[in-house]
Formats: sequence, C-alpha cells, structure tokens
Amino acid sequence: MEKSSNQKREKTLVQSNMTVVSLKSSTFNNNEEEKQLALVQTPALLTSYNDRIRPLLDAVDRLRHLKVMQEGIQLPTIVVVGDQSSGKSSVLESLAGISLPRGQGICTRVPLIMRLQHHPSPVAQLYLEFKGKTVHTDELHISEAICDATDEIAGDGKGISNFPLTLVVKKQGVPDLTMVDLPGITRVPVHGQPEDIYEQISKIIMEYITPNESIILNVLSATVDFPTCESIRMSQLVDKTGERTLAVVTKVDKLPEGLLEKVTADDVNIGLGYVCVRNRIGDESYEEARMEEARLFECHPLLSKIDKSIVGVPVLAQRLVQIQTTSIGRCLPDIVRKINEKLIQNVAEVNNMPQNLASIADVMTAFMRILGSAKESLRKILVRGEFDEYPDDLEMHCTARLAEMLNVFSQELHSKSDHKSCRDNFLIEEINVLQESKAIGLPNFLPRTAFLIILQKKVKEISYAPIDFVQNVWNYIEAVVVRVITYHSEGYPQLQNSTRRAAHNLILKMKEKSINHVKMIVEMEKLSDYTCNPEYMATCNAFMAQQQNFMDALSDEAMPQKFSFAEYGEVDIGKLRAYPLVVEQAFDMKMRLTAYWKIVLKRLVDSLGLHLLFSVQYLVNREIEVEVVNELMGPNNGGIERMLEESPSVASRRDKLNKSIRLLKESKEVVSKIMDRIAAYAAE
Repeated sequence: MEKSSNQKREKTLVQSNMTVVSLKSSTFNNNEEEKQLALVQTPALLTSYNDRIRPLLDAVDRLRHLKVMQEGIQLPTIVVVGDQSSGKSSVLESLAGISLPRGQGICTRVPLIMRLQHHPSPVAQLYLEFKGKTVHTDELHISEAICDATDEIAGDGKGISNFPLTLVVKKQGVPDLTMVDLPGITRVPVHGQPEDIYEQISKIIMEYITPNESIILNVLSATVDFPTCESIRMSQLVDKTGERTLAVVTKVDKLPEGLLEKVTADDVNIGLGYVCVRNRIGDESYEEARMEEARLFECHPLLSKIDKSIVGVPVLAQRLVQIQTTSIGRCLPDIVRKINEKLIQNVAEVNNMPQNLASIADVMTAFMRILGSAKESLRKILVRGEFDEYPDDLEMHCTARLAEMLNVFSQELHSKSDHKSCRDNFLIEEINVLQESKAIGLPNFLPRTAFLIILQKKVKEISYAPIDFVQNVWNYIEAVVVRVITYHSEGYPQLQNSTRRAAHNLILKMKEKSINHVKMIVEMEKLSDYTCNPEYMATCNAFMAQQQNFMDALSDEAMPQKFSFAEYGEVDIGKLRAYPLVVEQAFDMKMRLTAYWKIVLKRLVDSLGLHLLFSVQYLVNREIEVEVVNELMGPNNGGIERMLEESPSVASRRDKLNKSIRLLKESKEVVSKIMDRIAAYAAE
C-alpha cells in the first residue's frame, strides 16, 4: 500500500510542476511594463500562486530543520555567494524587507538560512533558530539579534563558523523563499581575522554550492569585471555550464556604461541569466526604493535599454520563486527515493546488530548461537575445505594451505638428505664408523651398532624440522581460529576477549602436545631400525645389485677414479682403495641406510600429516567448546554477567542508527504529505 502511494506521488509530481508552470503563465503574461508597475504598487512582491508554492517550501524547510542533510540527502537550496562588498546584504535586505548587520569586514560569519514567508498580517513575525533554541525579535532589533546569535555561534571577534543560523521572516509583501547567505569572499584578512580566513570561507562556500541540488545566486557588482570575481571562479568550478547559476548585478547606478553588453555577452556562463537591481540608498523606505528602481530602469538613457524582464528586485523575487519551485519539483522524487533507501539500509543494520541482552537467558542463547556458528565455520574451513564464507581470502582456504605446508615440510626433509653432498667422500663416514665399531669376532659381520650410530646422526640433523613445522602449523591455525571467533562474537567485546583468550590458551596446549608428539617420533626413529614396508627390501636389493660392479671397479686400479651410481651419480672411489678389508661392509651398510632412510622420511611426513588431521578435528569438534565454556564460566571470570553490558561503541552505534531511523521516518512523513498535496493539485 505504501509503495503504491509513493509511486502515485512521484507520478503526480510531474503533473504538479506542469500545473505550477501553467499557473505562472496565466499570472505573468501581462505586458512587462504593466507587470512592473503592479509589482511596485502592490504590497506583495509576488502574486497569489505562492499559496501553492508555500507548502512545497515548508516541506523542504521542515526537512532541513530535521537535519536530513546529515544523512547524506541533499535538499534544493538557493545559496547566496558574492565577493566582499558586492552588495549581497543589500539584495537580501531588499527581498526580506529588513535590515541586516552592516559594518567593516565580514558581517556574515555563519551560514544564515533565511526563510521568507508572505504573511497577510501587517505585523511582522521574526525569530532566530540556532543550537536548539528560538529567539524572537522584531524589525527594529533584528540586526542586533543576528549579531548576538552569531557571536554565540562563532565567538566574539571576526572568526567564522560553519554552524548555521536560521532567520525566519514572516512579513507582508515578502516572497516565499528560503536562501542560505554565506560569508562574503575576502582574500586579505583584516585585524582580528584568522590568517586562513580565505581558505575557511572557501571551504564553507564549496560545501554549499557543490551539490547538484544547489542553485547558486551569484551577487556581482556592476563596478567590477565579472570574470575577475572570486565568486564566479568558485561557481564555475562546480557548475561549468552555469545551468544552476543566476547572477544578480548590483550598484547599476554607479557604473551604467557597458552594463548592457556585460549581461548580454555573458562571458562567464550564467545559465539562468542575469537580473540587474538597484538597492535601497540611505534612509529610503523599501517601497520608495522600488519606485526609484522602476524609474531608473525606465528613464535612464543607458539602463532603460536593458530588457525589462531582467531588471528590478520584483523580477528577481519572481525568478527566484520560479527557480526554487522548479528545483524542488525536480528534486523531490529523488529525495523520496534516497530517504527510503537510507531508511531501509539503517533498519537492516539495526536488525543485524547483536541483540541487546537483558537477562541471563538472553546471554546463554546468544552465547550458544555464537559458539555454534563459530564451530560450524571452523568445521567448514579447517575440516571440510569449504570456502564460501571467504571466497576471495586465500589465507582462509585452510585445507589447501595446510596441504601446502605439509608439502613444503616434505621437500625440506628430502633436500636435507641430498646424496650429492657425499660424492667426494663416498663411504668414508661408514668406513670410519665400522672401524670404530669392530670387535673380536667373525669377519664381514655388519655390526648393528654402526648402523644405529649413522642413523641417529642423520635423524638428529633433521630433528628440528618437524618441530618447526608443527609450530608454524599451529601459529597459522591460531590466527584462523581467533579471526573466526572474533567475527562471530562481534558486538560482544567481553565475550570476544574471553573467546580470544580461550583460543590462545587452547592453541598453546595443542602446540605443546604436538611438539611432544614430534619429539617422541624422533626419539623412536633414533632408537629403532624397524619397518615392515616391502619397499625397503626392494630398494635395498636394487642398490646391492650394483655391489659386484662397484667392487670390480675398486679392485682394478686401471679403472677410472669415478664410479656411476643411479642414486648418487658419479662418486670418487680412488681413496677407497686404501680400505680393501672394510669397504665391502661399508658399501653394504650404505645401501641399507639409504633404503631405510627413504622409509624414515616418508614415515615422518605421514605421521605428522595424520597427527595434524586428527588434532584439527579434535580441536574443532571438542576442545574449542570446552575451552571457551571453561574460560567464560569459570568461577573467577564472570563472563556471563559481563555480556549483559553492551559495549560503548555498539551502544553508541545503535543509538545513532535509531535516531537516524526516527529522523528518516519523520522526513518520509513530511514528504508523503506534500506528495499527497501535489497529487490533489494535479487532480484539480
């Protein structure tokens, strides 16, 4: 129902724009001279169609008062800019019919939001809104009231502030307009102004004129070259085509020569055109000033040549109301869309936030949910190899990374057993050990002691590699577990701290168990020389088949000093001829050790791989839950009770979102009412 209503409102908005344009046409099709005379003689600067424009403007003003722009939703705004002493304040005074602060230097030190509303009563109503309060005043004291409010916002002195001040003027004869008056642009700071005053003012101006929804009212003095004006340069930065820039030329009576050429040549891209005005001088009343302005543009030999459709404060008021109405009509559907999108986004974020826990039962429910979801994630990425939760994060593809680590470990072990290093001293180590192991006994009997001595030495050389491997594996697993647990307990900092501590403690225990397991395996390999793997005998027999050829080459001194082995490549045998009695035993032991060492390396890799798989599954399926529960519910931890306390950051975020949702809902209601009203106008 609500969606259908919004679509109807958006559809009828275009029709309402056509209705307003039609109404404007019927009102302003009179002869230009008669129109100017009527506008001067009547107390109102604009005609009766303000009755329909006012609700549109009130809706936008209400949205601005609700500070919907803080939600990133821009509102159609007429932004008044101009170089210092360009006559900007005088133009605003002429439109509002009140006196604004005057003086040397910067008079407007804060963004002044001027809300003008035609008021049928002869008694004007004026008040200021700032910092959540309302200050009523009158025409006689309005300038003083603005100065006091400005001092309260920007401080005493001549500094500026970006905090806005709203001036509401309900007065007979003023146009229905809302404008934002910004500080005048000055390049050289005067006494009491900050050194970076130009940069501060530029930043404020650019913030207001950059949005595409902003209409730039550029106030230019007729006495200067338009292309040299800083306000023109700034507006051209954000509106290169000038499609949302209207220029007001002041002080036309001071330098009328060449003005017609300036406003018709348009060397500075003013897409919405020019309006030339004469502001009030001295003690003239506003009515007298309008009469003098009409007479000036009617009778002056140069100024009278300017088209009457672009001269006079009444024309300026008319143009501004027309531009404002068109801008609101164009922007309103987009405002509706952005409010709805932002509201949906904020509601979804609030719904996705952790539930605000109010009881132990709520805590236990949340705790079990968090623990269950964390365990399931760990099963997927550590056990089952499913990566849908982290499709692009390769570090979280854990089964693949663990397999890579095991392969690297295997390659490292085999690289440390490279036989090429012993080519020049082939069998020398075995011969030395055999000579030191000989005893009174039968000749050619291979002593087991010699075999174990060399085996133990080889095992010792690689004993640190398995320990380094399991340490690296558990460091990696710890990072993964902590990351997963942290993610699933987000929003509960007390629980996060406990679960992270539990994960660290558990991984430390698992790492210690693995290191002890590896040490035990290494010690077993040192103390025993057993295998039932048939590959050992097959490999050993293949090696021993080369023994006769080796011995023949060794006994024939005419043969070369090198002998080629399939396993070792070419080895130096010349020095072995000095050990004729023991070399055959050394060859036998070397071949047996080589064949057995292959079994040892494979057994180390296999046993660590199996241990790793078992430990990871044991961690995920049992240990993590036990450790977290013990950490959280231990007698001295008080974790359950701490979970009742929402973290300050989460509480602050929740409060901010709820305030935003309330603001957006109220804004949506404001826009809905005006859209309904537009639909009613279109149906008339």
